Amino acid sequence: MNKTVKKLDNNVVRALNVLCEQAKTNIPGFEWLTHTADYSNFPASLVVTCVFDTRLSLANAKQNQRDAALTKQMQKELLKVGILLKNAKANISFDSEEAGAKDRLL
Repeated sequence: MNKTVKKLDNNVVRALNVLCEQAKTNIPGFEWLTHTADYSNFPASLVVTCVFDTRLSLANAKQNQRDAALTKQMQKELLKVGILLKNAKANISFDSEEAGAKDRLL
């Protein structure tokens, strides 16, 4: 990883860490998030997965539009470090620990 890519990744991590800590405090059931990116096609290739403890917590978050608020806040935090998401819906996904555990069992 060259210096430019490393700096870019550090900025992404910094912004997502801020968002993660806020979400854990403010959104019931929110657990953690992770990201992947192909930095040769960045930021279009950035994929952030927000993980909730249960499917029910995720459904409640969506019902109360906390997913939209989380998406908006993520865009804001990333913009603070110079990263503009043109189509956040393509860059952000939501999942639950339950769904991940079920997939691992199959």
